[in-house]
Amino acid sequence: MGPGLISVIVIVFFIVVNSVRILREYERGVVFRLGRFVGVRGPGLILLIPMFEKMVKVTLRTVALDVPPQEVVTKDNVSVKVNAVMYFQVFEPSKAIIAVEDYLYATSQMGQTTLRSILGEHELDDLLSNREKINRMLQKIIDERTDPWGIKVSAVEVKDVDLPENMKRAIARQAEAERERRAKVIHADGEFQASSKLREAADIMASQPVTVQLRYLQTLTEIATEKNSTVIFPFPLELLQYFLKKNPNP
Repeated sequence: MGPGLISVIVIVFFIVVNSVRILREYERGVVFRLGRFVGVRGPGLILLIPMFEKMVKVTLRTVALDVPPQEVVTKDNVSVKVNAVMYFQVFEPSKAIIAVEDYLYATSQMGQTTLRSILGEHELDDLLSNREKINRMLQKIIDERTDPWGIKVSAVEVKDVDLPENMKRAIARQAEAERERRAKVIHADGEFQASSKLREAADIMASQPVTVQLRYLQTLTEIATEKNSTVIFPFPLELLQYFLKKNPNP
């Protein structure tokens, strides 16, 4: 076998190897022939025309993309740092390659700019308490803007809100004042309920004098448990009425 034949075999082997591609189930190949888009292929074994066709591989799996911390000035002029995570998926590989230069970078930039603009329209209290509402708003807006790129944004989650130290102290004081207010309201409600019950008990005792006598006896029983105490307990005259009205024996 001459050197020329060996060279031909090597060249043919190199061409065959470069014309064969294997794509996984979650991958697609965007194929260009002489620079023109000819279709999307995959998954499985893909054959390309050597020297004439080129393929760009695109994954269809959901991508979790971190949005780096952004300096945001809220509607009530509070400066905070906010970061988020974005979940998206390519649903049209051809658009993701043709319509935008780098869809990962473009989606990340879109998430950063949208995060700053949307959070700047809300006050700090909304940002802290209405997190779910803001997440849905971010997801809807970013999804609409990335749709021409063949990208579907399924969720956007605001992760951390970094507050200045003075705001943290102010929020802590506010929370403490709110807890004290609730405690006072609960105490006042308890006093009101207790006074209502005492009034009902007083009405019953006023209509039934015998209940007062029974209460005297119950109190005496409770005090009698203390053996080291001397108790001077008033004896109600009502208990003697039975004996005073009865005639003595002749």
